[in-house]
Amino acid sequence: MSSQGRPQAPYRETGGLDGYVPSPRALVVGLGGAGSEALRDLEELGLPSTVETLAVNTDGRHLQSLPIRERILLGQRELGGRGSGGDRSMVSRLAADARDEFSGRFRRHDLTFLLAGLGGGTGSALLPYCMDLSRQAGSLPIPVAFLPFRVEMETNPVRRENTLSALGEIERQPGLILVLANEKLRRFENQPLKRILEIRNTYVHKLVLSLVDILESPSEINLDLALLRRHVAGAGISTLLVAEGHASEPDRLLEQALREGFLDFEIRSPGPTLLHVEGGSNLTLRSLNRLLEVFRAGFHEPREFAFGARIREERLESVRVTAIVGGIGPRSVEEALGL
Repeated sequence: MSSQGRPQAPYRETGGLDGYVPSPRALVVGLGGAGSEALRDLEELGLPSTVETLAVNTDGRHLQSLPIRERILLGQRELGGRGSGGDRSMVSRLAADARDEFSGRFRRHDLTFLLAGLGGGTGSALLPYCMDLSRQAGSLPIPVAFLPFRVEMETNPVRRENTLSALGEIERQPGLILVLANEKLRRFENQPLKRILEIRNTYVHKLVLSLVDILESPSEINLDLALLRRHVAGAGISTLLVAEGHASEPDRLLEQALREGFLDFEIRSPGPTLLHVEGGSNLTLRSLNRLLEVFRAGFHEPREFAFGARIREERLESVRVTAIVGGIGPRSVEEALGL
């Protein structure tokens, strides 16, 4: 029986366990317009019933348009639901007023994914604030920041300042921050804009599913919440890589992951790296070991290299690799923005 639908039973202080051990609880939060739009795409792609979702914005009409049940409208009295107008300092004050509501929600979850676009006032202010508040509440934050297109940074001083200020606050916090650059979407520029953003959000969906799956279901090579907490503690600026293909071609999988990633980066000081492999019953130990060797070498032999493997009951022609790569210096983020 899967972890979904299991009765939730508390741990006993001593002795055995009554019923089932409860699965780690996860929350996915869309912050601001871009973060909430990404959350909508994740819901449409499908999330486990054990994962809760929350959209937060200062734009009331945008919030009402989302098919997301749990929503928080910040600053209804001050802004009238009309948005922040890029005023990051105002959103920070409004967020402080809603501190108890945020803390209460974070406290109920072990893992909190925070999705936000940087540049606007709401997402840029809420992402570093909610990272810190989530950590204080005992929930592990997994922040995902979408960097603006280069033209936005070159032509809009407010968006540039909001982005750089938010990144500065984020870098001063412990843990990791996953960074995806919208500029990398230009390789799909002949496709409709909505489809292009869906491609980016599909990567985020795979991240959420992989981490939730790792923590909810026992794997052949397992990662638990305690290990994940220790592992991401020193990750810093990180990026997400995803690849799918045949396990017998690990070099091609690595090339695909690096080529199709959403950040131009250089690993200057190899930081903590987390790798998850999902394959079928026909995945051999030899193929898995070779894949791990190739990816570890491709990530400059990080000293902290944690990995998990999930083997499905059916035979599969391909494997899926999801990697969180740390050790990316702040200058690399600026280079990705063309600064």
